[in-house]
Amino acid sequence: QVLLEESGGGLVQAGGSLKLSCSVSGRIHYMNRMEWYRRAPGKQRQLVASISPDMTTRYSDSVKGRFTISRDDAKNAVYLQMSSLTPEDTAVYYCHADWVQRLLGTTIRDVWGQGTPVTVSS
Repeated sequence: QVLLEESGGGLVQAGGSLKLSCSVSGRIHYMNRMEWYRRAPGKQRQLVASISPDMTTRYSDSVKGRFTISRDDAKNAVYLQMSSLTPEDTAVYYCHADWVQRLLGTTIRDVWGQGTPVTVSS
C-alpha cells in the first residue's frame, strides 16, 4: 500500500511562513510528478504547485513568488515552503502523486494524502 502523509500545517499570522512536508511510504522505487493542492472553505480544490522528476516546477498564479515546491527523492518526500501568507491561503493542503512505482514494480496512480490544515489569521 502506498501512503502519502502531510505534516507541517497549523495556525500562522498573515505575513508568516510555514513549510509543509509530504512523506511517501510503501517501498517506493520512483515518484513521478508530485503536486500540492488545497481546498479552501466553500471552494473547489485548487492545484497549487507541481514538481516533475526533472525538478521542473509550476505554480498557480495566486502563489507564484511566495511558495516553493521541492522534492527529495532519496527520502521519498515533497515539500511546500510557503511565505508571505495571507488569509486567502487558508485551506486544507493535500499532497498528490501522479503515479509512483513500488520496488516490486507495481505502479500506483492518483494517490492522495489526508491533508493538513493551514489557517492564516489577519
